[in-house]
Amino acid sequence: MENKMEWWKQTSIYQIYPWSFQDSNGDGIGDLKGILRRLDEIQSLGVETIWFSPFYVSPGEDFGYDIADYTNIDPRFGTMADCEQLIREIHKRKMRVVLDMVMNHTSDKHPWFLESKSSTSNPKRDFYIWKKGTKKPPNNWISMVGKSGWNYDKGTDEYYYSNFLSFQPDLNYRNPKVKKTMFGVLDFWLKKGVDGFRLDIFNSIYKDDSFRDNPFSLRFFPTPDNHDEAFFQKKQYNLNLPESFSFAKEVRKHISKYKQKPFLIGEVSGSDQVLKSFLGEKSDGLNLVFQFELIHFSYNADFFRKLLQKNEEVFPSPFTPTYVLGNHDQRRYIDRLGGDIRKAKLLVCFQFMARGVPIVYYGEEIGRKEGKLSNFFGKDPIAKMNRFVPLFLTKLLGIYINRDNCRLPMLWDDSKNAGFTNGKPWLPVESFQSGDTVFGQKNDPNSLWKHYQTMFHLRKNFDVVRVGSLEINRTDEPTILSFERRFKKQRLQVFLNFGESQKDLNVDLKGKIIYGFGGADWDGKKLHLPAHSGIIIGM
Repeated sequence: MENKMEWWKQTSIYQIYPWSFQDSNGDGIGDLKGILRRLDEIQSLGVETIWFSPFYVSPGEDFGYDIADYTNIDPRFGTMADCEQLIREIHKRKMRVVLDMVMNHTSDKHPWFLESKSSTSNPKRDFYIWKKGTKKPPNNWISMVGKSGWNYDKGTDEYYYSNFLSFQPDLNYRNPKVKKTMFGVLDFWLKKGVDGFRLDIFNSIYKDDSFRDNPFSLRFFPTPDNHDEAFFQKKQYNLNLPESFSFAKEVRKHISKYKQKPFLIGEVSGSDQVLKSFLGEKSDGLNLVFQFELIHFSYNADFFRKLLQKNEEVFPSPFTPTYVLGNHDQRRYIDRLGGDIRKAKLLVCFQFMARGVPIVYYGEEIGRKEGKLSNFFGKDPIAKMNRFVPLFLTKLLGIYINRDNCRLPMLWDDSKNAGFTNGKPWLPVESFQSGDTVFGQKNDPNSLWKHYQTMFHLRKNFDVVRVGSLEINRTDEPTILSFERRFKKQRLQVFLNFGESQKDLNVDLKGKIIYGFGGADWDGKKLHLPAHSGIIIGM
């Protein structure tokens, strides 16, 4: 019997942030022709699906997540012809294309919003959420960035709502015309051949239609396991409404008619039960959701063991977990490891060998370091809001308010600006060594890039990794994490040592070493695992 599991459950995803990937015309900003130039590099890494952060027409106040035209390419990045060529060339290389789709809000420069704010009687008025206030906002809703979500418009003497930044007004999905229009946007791109969408802050789509005040909470900072209580408020009426769960099913049903069998991956937050509600009780909602626990890892075997146990219990088949170490909004994980490549390899092996979909942010494959740009000079609008907060304090509090630092240009080679641009880069490249670049690592058998390449190709070549079940092995060594993957007659045993000392284990198996790193070895009976090493044994 062949492997008939849906392709999106088996894929690996690589996120490209177009601003910082590759510039082709010397203006210091990455573009579509630059990405096209690097497709062979991406393919050689073993990537199966590429997710692109937005490159639609935008004022760029939130660097593409403030969209002013959903069906045209921003001139910074090229033309629609460039985009169509990029899609074709990706498919020619047997890879797939996922576009970022911001359904929750537009830019305040979008023609729809300019019409909407022109008068209370304009036909587009109800495309957005408007509410009459008194001398204060209509209710107490706090946005996701910690300020009132209500923004006063002097021209019409009303407030519009934005659940993120003030220049990103939220669309009103209780208006059927909005829903129809946005489904038309999805259709536009699906007809051009894209294979799916990453849905930005999808849990914000619907808000309470009675505009009730949110209840008080004692919590100020959000935590990894609780994003819905922050800034002394439980966001009961402006996040994770039941209507958003139902809408996930509507979008899934709408796109299911396309021959490429496209998929949806949602950026949502909340408890595991909330995440399952977006996926649908019968796995008929969003295909996948981002699970962010791995971003907030504690470097010890027990953390990863418990994460596996939880995901196997809460998200069993037909649900598919996702494993994410970073993205365009998060501090780079190598920074949390103190730059230790041994530890990075261990995390990546866990990410790729667990049952689920691994998602890699550009630059992670070379250990691209976190930047050191101060909030005071930040281009990120969130950094601008918090420009007087020093970097050391944000690290101490575990908050991240200058996303410029995880968006620095890609390091390709040891030429000027690391091969990213011939001009002045939009963000500084900062200091680097030849060994930090793709060119410096791709021919080094011990490099992080080579390790990522091996992981990508192991997933491509072994059905047991792509679709197999997972069972955690018991071990007497607290620093060792071991688990088994099974599919038909195929079996893989994974052993990872998170400790600072070597561990030797008696492992009486009939098989062979598929891959080992960090000096790990096995003689058929005894397994030797130096500190921060791992091994995969096939049977």
